[in-house]
Amino acid sequence: MSEAVSYEVVSDEAGDIAVISIDNPPVNAASHAVRQGLADATSKFAEGSANVAVLVGKGRTFIAGADIREFGKPMQAPGLGDVIDAIENLDKPVVCAIHGTALGGGLETALSCHYRVAVKSARVGLPEVLLGLLPGAGGTQRLPRLTGIETAAEIITSGRHVPAPEALKLGIIDAVDDGDDPLTAGLTFARRVLSENMPVRRTRELEEKVLAARGNQALFDELRAGVKRKAKGQLSPQLCLEAVIASAELPFAEGLKRERELFMELMASPQREALIHVFFADRQVGKVPELETGTPRPLDRAAVIGGGTMGSGITVSMLFAGMPVTMIERDEESAACGRQNVERILDDGVRRGKFDQAHRDRLANDLYSVSSDISALADADIVIEAAFENMEVKKDLFQQIDQHAKNGAVLASNTSYLNINEIASVTGRPQDVLGLHFFSPAHVMRLLEIVVADRTDPDVAATGFALAKKLKKVGVRAGVCDGFIGNRILERYLSQAAYMVEDGTSPYDIDKAVLSFGYPMGPNQMGDLAGLDIGYANRKRKREEGWEGRYAADYMDRLAELGRHGQKTGRGFYIYEDGSRVGKPDPEVLEIISQVRSEKGITPVALDEETIMRRYMAAMINEGARIVEEGIALRPLDVDITMLYGYGFPRWRGGPLKYADMIGLDKVLADIREFEKDDPVFWKPAQLLVDLVERGENFDSLNKSANR
Repeated sequence: MSEAVSYEVVSDEAGDIAVISIDNPPVNAASHAVRQGLADATSKFAEGSANVAVLVGKGRTFIAGADIREFGKPMQAPGLGDVIDAIENLDKPVVCAIHGTALGGGLETALSCHYRVAVKSARVGLPEVLLGLLPGAGGTQRLPRLTGIETAAEIITSGRHVPAPEALKLGIIDAVDDGDDPLTAGLTFARRVLSENMPVRRTRELEEKVLAARGNQALFDELRAGVKRKAKGQLSPQLCLEAVIASAELPFAEGLKRERELFMELMASPQREALIHVFFADRQVGKVPELETGTPRPLDRAAVIGGGTMGSGITVSMLFAGMPVTMIERDEESAACGRQNVERILDDGVRRGKFDQAHRDRLANDLYSVSSDISALADADIVIEAAFENMEVKKDLFQQIDQHAKNGAVLASNTSYLNINEIASVTGRPQDVLGLHFFSPAHVMRLLEIVVADRTDPDVAATGFALAKKLKKVGVRAGVCDGFIGNRILERYLSQAAYMVEDGTSPYDIDKAVLSFGYPMGPNQMGDLAGLDIGYANRKRKREEGWEGRYAADYMDRLAELGRHGQKTGRGFYIYEDGSRVGKPDPEVLEIISQVRSEKGITPVALDEETIMRRYMAAMINEGARIVEEGIALRPLDVDITMLYGYGFPRWRGGPLKYADMIGLDKVLADIREFEKDDPVFWKPAQLLVDLVERGENFDSLNKSANR
C-alpha cells in the first residue's frame, strides 16, 4: 500500500466499514503514489470482509486535481482511468465523502464511487477546459449520466466549481451533511447503505438522462453555437462539448474511446501548451525578491485620495475586502461626488445580485467615510493617491500626504505612466513610497502592477503584494519607466496600429483582425471605451517632453479635438446610438483619416489581416523583450501575466512572449528585420531577442532559470 493512501476497517453494529484515506498534502493531488494506493486499497476491499467502503481525503480537501509535478511527463501506471474503472466495477458499494474541492480527476474519482456525500462547504468541478484539455478519465461520459447533457455541457465547458447544495440538486452528489467532518459524513452514509441494503449503483449504467438526448440534433446544434460564441477561438470548450454529446450518441465504452481521442487532440494543440504556461505563470508571478527579505506591514485601514473613476473603484475594491476606507477629496462638493460614485457601484452590485441591500449598507455606512480634510488620512496604514495624471499635481499631493500620514504608513500612487522615483523624492520617506497601478474598472479588473522604485523598502513592496492578495488581484512586480510594463507595451502596439492606419489600413479592419486573434475588442474600440481624450492628453504630455520617432496620431488628435471622446460622448471611432455600448463604423472617421493622409502626401496601401497581426504582435513582442532586458519585468512570464490580466490578451495564446516562443523567435526576429527597413527607429530589435535567437533559446528558458 502506498504511503499516500491508508486502509483500515471500522467495526460497526451495522457491519464492517472500510475507510480508504488519501493523504497527499497539500491538496491530495492524484499523483502516481495516490493512484497506486487507490488501486491497492480497491483490491484489498474487494477481497476483505468489509461490506462497504468510505473514500475520504485527509487534510483540507478531497482530491483537488492532477499532480502538477507530473505535467508534461509520461504517465506512470496505473492511470487514473484504470483506478476509476476498478472502483466502479466493485461488487460492494463505495461511498465517496467530499470536503474542500473535488476537481478534475478528483470529481472523476468521486463519480466512479457508487454514492457521494459532501459537507456543505465543498465544491466540485471539471476545470480541465481551463488548461486547454478535457476530463480524460471518463468525466465527460459519467457526469451527463447524472445531470443530463445540457447541465454537464455547461459545467464542463465553463470549468466552474459547483457548490455542494447545487451539486445535490443537480444529482452529482446524493447528500449534503450539515457537519464539517467528511469522515463522519461518509460513515453516517455508509451505515445507511448497510441498514437499507442499498445496492451497488454504477454511474456508467445510468442511461436515462443521456438516452433522452440521443439523436436530438437541434439541441446539439444549439449547444455548439452557444459554446462557439463564448469560446471566442478557444478549442477546448468546443471539444469538451463534443465529448459530452458523445455520451448521448454512443454506448459508454465507445464514448470513453471518443473522449480519449478528443483528449489526445487537445494534448497536441498549441492552445494546451499556452494554457499550461499560464497555469504555472500564475503561480510564479508572485515570487519576487522583496518577498524573500520583506515582511508586509499592517493593512487594517486605508485612505484613498481622489473620488473619480479610479479612486471610487479602488475604494470599492478595498470595501469588498472588508477594509475600512476614508476617501479624501479637495472640497465638500467633490467629496459628495466621490461618495455618489462609490454608492453607484455598490447599488449596481445589489441590482446584479452580487450582494444584498444589507451588505451594501454595511459597506457604505460602516466601512466607508468621505472627507475634504487631508488630515483624515492620519490613521491609515496605506494611502493610495488616485488623482489626475499630472506630475505636479501628484508631487503636491505627496508633500501633503507626507505631512499627515503616520510613521510606517505605505504611500502609494496609482499613476499609469509617471516616474515613481520623482514622486517619492518630494517626501521625507521615499523608502515608504511605491506605485500601485490599478486597472479600470478597479473593482473588477484583476491586475495590479506593483511598481518598486529605487528606494522602496522590501517591506513596502511586500505590503503591495499582500494588498493584491487581500483584494484578490494578481500582483505583478514592475520597475520604474514610462508606462511600467503594460502601458509601455500598449503604447508600442497602439503606435503601430496608428502607423498602419495612417499608411492606408482602415481602423475597422485592424479591430476586426485583433478580434479574430482572440481579443475581446480591438485597439480603436478600446480607445473609445477608455476615452480618446485620455490618450490625447498623454500624447500631448509626451510631445512636450520630446516625442521620439514618427508621430502618426494626427487623426486621433483631430477626433479628440472635435469632442469625439468615445462611448461617453456617443462618438469616437465608432457611433454609439441611444447609449449603446456596441458601436457602428463611422464614414466621417474615414474621411478625417483620408484628409490627414492627403495632407502628409501618403499614398494609402491597405494591409490584409495576416500582415496586420504580424506587425501588431511583433511590436508587442519586441517591446516586451526590451522590458525584460532592462529589468523592468523580472521575467518574460511577468509580461505575459500583465497582458493577460490587464489588456485582454487571449489566455489560450499564453501571453505575447509565450506566443512568440510557440511561433518561433527566429520568425519574429525575421519579421522585425523586414519591417526595420522602412522604419529603423521604431523597429530596432531588442538585444535580448537577438541574443536568444543566436543562442537557440527562447523566453521560457529565462522563466525556468529565474525560478530555479
